[in-house]
Amino acid sequence: MLAQYCGPPMDIREIAKRAKVSTATVSRTINRVPSVNPQLARRVWSVVEELGYYPNTQARALVSGKSRIFGLIVSEITNPFFPEIVQVFENIAVQHGYEILLTSTVHDPKRMEISVRRMIERRVEGVAVMTFGMEELVLEDLKLRNVPLVFVDVGPSRAHVSNIRIDYLHGIRQAVQHLAALRHERIAFITGPLQLRSAATRQQCFLHCMEEIGLTVDPKLIVEGDHTMEGGMVAFSQLLKQPVMPTAVLCSNDMTAIGVMRRCHEEGILIPRDLSVVGFDDIRMAQFMLPPLTTIQMSQAELARLAFHALLSEVQNESAPNGAEYFLKTSLVLRESTGLAPSRKSRPEKSG
Repeated sequence: MLAQYCGPPMDIREIAKRAKVSTATVSRTINRVPSVNPQLARRVWSVVEELGYYPNTQARALVSGKSRIFGLIVSEITNPFFPEIVQVFENIAVQHGYEILLTSTVHDPKRMEISVRRMIERRVEGVAVMTFGMEELVLEDLKLRNVPLVFVDVGPSRAHVSNIRIDYLHGIRQAVQHLAALRHERIAFITGPLQLRSAATRQQCFLHCMEEIGLTVDPKLIVEGDHTMEGGMVAFSQLLKQPVMPTAVLCSNDMTAIGVMRRCHEEGILIPRDLSVVGFDDIRMAQFMLPPLTTIQMSQAELARLAFHALLSEVQNESAPNGAEYFLKTSLVLRESTGLAPSRKSRPEKSG
């Protein structure tokens, strides 16, 4: 059992006294400086463990100029796409002796502004911005302080700014060609909020891929959603009003696709007999849907790894002068929500 220390507040002078070393040795040991004599370091850690000492990380940051904190800004923690990014990013951070300061914006500019202020106050060493939009609000405040930044797709080419470029086209091309091979011609697309550049890019890729294989896109089959399940239900309700139903729907994210599947259930539309559905992201929930969702994978774990190592390279002065670029490919994951196109008819009959 650890001894209970009941004296005055613990500091490194007390630890140095008990371990019979200098305060400098204690400081270097706690900061994990590799040149410390291993035998002395063991004595210091023994006293630290015995007394339950926790270093004042804020004070240490003021002295050293390094907080050992990375900021991570995501759009919304309730979207299942983001928790895996957070988990993997934090796991790697812990392995490298870093903490993370996490904040979500829920697509609110005011929240983004508050998030940036918190990052500055905590003297973060770098910030990964995983919001897929609103990045310019971060850039102006943080670039003046030379805080390293990593963005998805939209960061400018400049020092201390890294970009993770996502190849949306590859996965969307595979999805469109897969549906075409299943004889689908009336393919609908439910976008994300088109003020987000990533959502607009996915729509452009869909239109390009349809044109590429000679399929006509009916403008009435392009509906804007909001990347939520509720938004997917509303968007699909609009498609249901068309005189001729689409035989397949490609969605800008999995949450939208899950909303479409729920609406189909309410209407008695069977997937994939009456309608094929494809998502985007490959969140963990996708494989547990009934039927399991065919989707375009954008690896959240790989995205988190790339973001962390981009920041680490910056703080270790290993990045390119005008910022580094990293690339993430998307690819189609085939499951059971896609099948042969049904015969053309105005509306599937309700099942059961």
